[in-house]
Amino acid sequence: MAQRVGGIIRVTVDGTEVSTKGEFTYNLGLPKNEAVIGAGSVHGYKSTPQASFVEGAITDTNQLDLIAMMSVTSSTIILELANRKSVVLRQAYWAGDGEGTTGEGEVKVRWESPHQAEVLR
Repeated sequence: MAQRVGGIIRVTVDGTEVSTKGEFTYNLGLPKNEAVIGAGSVHGYKSTPQASFVEGAITDTNQLDLIAMMSVTSSTIILELANRKSVVLRQAYWAGDGEGTTGEGEVKVRWESPHQAEVLR
């Protein structure tokens, strides 16, 4: 049985769906492990924290309040993936540059959060 693993996604900001474009990326914010290397061998590893995030591009429709979206400091962001999983950011804040393009009305978005979850359906 074939399973869908990519394609159609959905993003909501505090329960309101935004018009997604293209590909989104995300990070669950787990610590990143990196080797500690000495003169002749690997001595072990170190762990550094990472921010959990959701980022991609949306279409700037005439119903979208960009200033309000770019001013969020404690929102719930849900990225629903094609594989039926969801990435949920709680107490998320806007971390994007606010850059947009006029060709297709595209706005780059990025939200970060100290609280995240991966939800399996």
